[in-house]
Amino acid sequence: MSDDPLLQPYEFKHLTLRNRVFSSAHEPAYSEDGMPKDRYRLYHVEKAKGGIGLTMTAGSAVVAEDSPPAFGNLHAYKDEIVPWIRRMTDDVHEHGAACMIQITHLGRRTGWAQDDWLPVVAPSPLREPAHRAIPKAAEDWDIDRIVGKYADAAERMQAGGMDGIEIESYGHLFDQFWSPVTNRRTDEYGGGPDHDLDGLMTFGWRVLRAVRERVGPDFIVGLRMAIDERLAGGIDTPVGLRMLRKIEDEGLIDFVNVIRGNVADEVALTEVIPIHGMASVPHLDFAGAVREHTDLTVLHASKVDEVASARHAIREGKVDLVGMTRAFMAEPHLMTKVIEGREAQIRPCVGATYCLDRIYEAGEALCIHNAATSREQTMPHDVPRAVTARRVVIVGAGPAGLEAARVAGERGHAVTVIEAMPWAGGQLQLAVRNPRRADLRGIVDWRVAECDRLGVEIRYDTFGDPDLIGGLDPDVVIVATGGQPMPPEFEAGADHVATSWDVLAGDVTPRGDVLFYDDNGTHSALSAAEMIARSGARLEIVTPERMFGIEVGGMNHVPYARAFNETDTRITLHQRVLAVRPEAGRWCVELGSDHTTHRAVRHVDQVVVDVGVAAFDGLYHELRPSSTNLGAVDHGALMEGRPQSLVRNEAGAFQLFRIGDAVASRNVHAAVYDALRLVKDL
Repeated sequence: MSDDPLLQPYEFKHLTLRNRVFSSAHEPAYSEDGMPKDRYRLYHVEKAKGGIGLTMTAGSAVVAEDSPPAFGNLHAYKDEIVPWIRRMTDDVHEHGAACMIQITHLGRRTGWAQDDWLPVVAPSPLREPAHRAIPKAAEDWDIDRIVGKYADAAERMQAGGMDGIEIESYGHLFDQFWSPVTNRRTDEYGGGPDHDLDGLMTFGWRVLRAVRERVGPDFIVGLRMAIDERLAGGIDTPVGLRMLRKIEDEGLIDFVNVIRGNVADEVALTEVIPIHGMASVPHLDFAGAVREHTDLTVLHASKVDEVASARHAIREGKVDLVGMTRAFMAEPHLMTKVIEGREAQIRPCVGATYCLDRIYEAGEALCIHNAATSREQTMPHDVPRAVTARRVVIVGAGPAGLEAARVAGERGHAVTVIEAMPWAGGQLQLAVRNPRRADLRGIVDWRVAECDRLGVEIRYDTFGDPDLIGGLDPDVVIVATGGQPMPPEFEAGADHVATSWDVLAGDVTPRGDVLFYDDNGTHSALSAAEMIARSGARLEIVTPERMFGIEVGGMNHVPYARAFNETDTRITLHQRVLAVRPEAGRWCVELGSDHTTHRAVRHVDQVVVDVGVAAFDGLYHELRPSSTNLGAVDHGALMEGRPQSLVRNEAGAFQLFRIGDAVASRNVHAAVYDALRLVKDL
């Protein structure tokens, strides 16, 4: 047996887990009709294939119709979910992992204007900041019904082969009854003015007892519980521990998954689930303190994003099981690589939290730099070798080019990467100039290391031109040259401005009064603006949008908003820069709006703009006449996973493709997805 703490088995009631690592319950929004169909199932099965001990599904599966799914939640209140659950658990078990599920009633943490348009219910009619619905206070018949719904859902999950269930108790209906902040009731389900603990816990007692009675004493039941809400007037550590002890003494639960904090708004959510630039494992010591006060199995997950921290958590006895949820999104085969001594090959979680922001903004979780996650039906995590090795030349060593090189290397092709700069990374080298975003280097560093392992040749300080490329006698050429800042279309003065790239690169030093015109709304704009604000310059951000940073998700918005609040940055919405003119040694900036003909002016020392990225595609167009396909892509073959075989020029010497921002301005995920789905079939 290995002496690695992570690889020790764990006896969990009747269940033996093969190791101490789990993926905590989360809702990636892969459901279809509220069911865990193929996409949902294969996402969890891949982690089982990859050696995980326990995969927790759903975050959460909702138990009642008046808990409308806010995050693509599974419908645990429907009988038809049982066979879908059974198929998923059978497949997970086949690969040696355990499978559990989290169930909940969202209470006020959802909206009413969806699904069946039933009113949102909560202990008291208090709006949650994040979802903004004003709930009705649950009546006695609501409570009776919902208690029964919890028990029904638990029974369905047991029938579906789950090894256990976890009841969500942070920010949802269960602990909305527990917390004095959200429970203002004076009946038997309230704590009254003295915050009587027995009254506050009445609803929770009823749910736990109903569930335990329904599933029996041997089925594993636990709570994901906010032991300390870190909220004025809420549950603090002493009260949380008292609650936990009461439940433990009743024998109603088998484990506690420790949470510290609350999720009522995006600021609080980033403290519970930290993003890049924030401390790793911020609540691990707190979880360890909870473990000292209970005999329950203790689980915990919060930015445990690399193996060393997870190993420390188990070795030092902080927890019994350690969660690495986002790390498994980046690398579902994480545990297999640990077992096989290949930790250096683990694709790192860089904390970008593109995954969570995608859930809220676009309805599905995606890893910023693993395009196969959630696409297991069509995209491989382990790239197969090609039948015939080919000579592949890639121009550009940004995320797109490096991913293409990595995948081509895995395919067994002979790969040369040509990069004009003395380093790899492309635009990511600008992104990490903001110190808070330095973790993004992992996207580049991992791929450079993988290319080295696979024998990919990278030629730095080399300008790719048709003669050089032709001299390499390639079978395939992939242009991944990225983009360059797009110039603004002003009435006058476009040549008087700097770009966000200038600021991030350090080529422009902010000074005096700076007007930042953001007509892009992405990280590049906000990151540059953050650096200007932190430099001591006086900053105004002007955007034609209805909110600043419109392309940046809510969790990533938080540190930007914090920087702008702390520096008294002025944010002006619904305004466009129309012209920039010199005036008395400064710049006169004329503003207008799409909503009116009214104009205004600002007088500033600098003007910085970000209006997006234009494809840097000159080389691609130069190479087209020499290619067999003239650069054309067979979209049908691309989508169906077939090799590209278009021939439009019999005299051509090689196939030619372009990917990433060399096609059009998008993001890192689009760049790596372009590369993976094209090159996996070369």
